Amino acid sequence: MKQIAPSLLSADFGHLADDVEMLNQSEADYLHIDVMDGHFVPNFSYGFPVIKAIRKAARKPLDIHLMINRPDDYIPRFCEEAGARIVTVHYEACTHLHRTLQLIAHYGVLKGVALNPHTPVSLLEEILPEADMVLLMSVNPGFGGQKFIGSVLQKIEKLKNEITRRGLSTMIEVDGGVGLGNCADLWKAGADILVCGNSVFASENPQETIRLLKA
Repeated sequence: MKQIAPSLLSADFGHLADDVEMLNQSEADYLHIDVMDGHFVPNFSYGFPVIKAIRKAARKPLDIHLMINRPDDYIPRFCEEAGARIVTVHYEACTHLHRTLQLIAHYGVLKGVALNPHTPVSLLEEILPEADMVLLMSVNPGFGGQKFIGSVLQKIEKLKNEITRRGLSTMIEVDGGVGLGNCADLWKAGADILVCGNSVFASENPQETIRLLKA
């Protein structure tokens, strides 16, 4: 099933409640929330007060992407206070990735593992059965509005083949530079969830754009 997770990083923070309500009324499947700490990536984003306000207004599940160091320290709060449906941590930030995924599972939340563009999917061989989702970054994380890195298409195909070969149900999410110009190729390659930021919020009709991305 094709699913869309608009990234609120591209929303109008001066009218965030309005944008959340617009997404509530759209065909979006998740609200994607990028959490940045200024260390793992060179940018900051949301704190807990903002995410809790989003949770209060949202009628779509929250897909929380932790681009932070030491995610284990904060996972309980993201699961309980922020009400996440999916929590995704970066392979590159987790020394004990299996333990981190077990911690997420403890709260009954879907477990995601993200890979930066330079990180090969082969490194997930041992952990893949433990992940409910793999997020493939198709830009270098930290800032919105970047150009899609085309080689990620081959990573999607390789990962999809491995998931199918092993009979797993792991979903593939793609984040970065996604829009109407490349969504068909991403679906064809094997993506299950597309994270869309500027392509949705900069469009004249965001709800129609979401519908077209899914179509």
